[in-house]
Amino acid sequence: MNKPLIGAFLAALLLGAGVAPAVAAESAQARESATEVTLAPAAKAVTFAGTVALSNCSGSVVRSPDSAPTDPALVLSNGHCLETGFPGPGEVLVDRPSTRTFTLLDASGGGVGTLRASKIAYGTMTDTDLSLYELTSTYEEIESAYGIEALELETDHPVAGTAITVASGYWKRTYSCGIDGFVHQLKEGRWTWKDSVRYTPECQTIGGTSGSPVIDDATGKVVAVNNTGNESGQECTDNNPCEVDENGNVTVREGINYAQQTYDMVPCIGVGNKIDLDREGCGLPKP
Repeated sequence: MNKPLIGAFLAALLLGAGVAPAVAAESAQARESATEVTLAPAAKAVTFAGTVALSNCSGSVVRSPDSAPTDPALVLSNGHCLETGFPGPGEVLVDRPSTRTFTLLDASGGGVGTLRASKIAYGTMTDTDLSLYELTSTYEEIESAYGIEALELETDHPVAGTAITVASGYWKRTYSCGIDGFVHQLKEGRWTWKDSVRYTPECQTIGGTSGSPVIDDATGKVVAVNNTGNESGQECTDNNPCEVDENGNVTVREGINYAQQTYDMVPCIGVGNKIDLDREGCGLPKP
């Protein structure tokens, strides 16, 4: 995973340091250049509006196409960014109380306010690596107070070759590249993720970018959540995920980073933004 960070005071040490799992280990200068690389001209400018900074990770305020303005807002991040620690293989958290806070960012990356969770609506590192927090504020309350709209979740499977931007609220930094393809199984340490997004090499995400929304440049919608990368070329270890195809063949791609798709999460968001794992089409693992 793109390691969560333990407090902002570690920022000077965290171009690769932090709690496992993974991120590509390249120089700070090389990583800085990632913000300047684009696969193709974007149809619309991707900004930081709607992204959030966690204490150790990145995230975003998100909505499904059916979310109502009066629904409690949701924040998307990684399962390995949860304040409760990494969920074990097979572990799924649902409706756990939380008072975690998030710094909401505007288009330029400036902090405009603090949002607070009421609970961890969902969290897991099984098959995927994501967390959803339910907030104490509704979408319309956030928009009224800060002028910030939530990012919409894409409902369809992403397509290889799509130009994307990874927007990190923690670092206030973006990474532009493309979707290189999809991974049948991505294995890292004790965890296995399915149908993961593989980036083209330009997206050299770093520690603290965990949980960043992966945004389709053409639509502005969230297609995935950034989570990991192979740091040193090792095979299937913490910080070094490996790809496993349908025949069990293993491929290691040192320096390549990955994300977990979110389209199959959308059907799990029911009336009132409540997570309902029994809804038709819901692809999230159950407890």
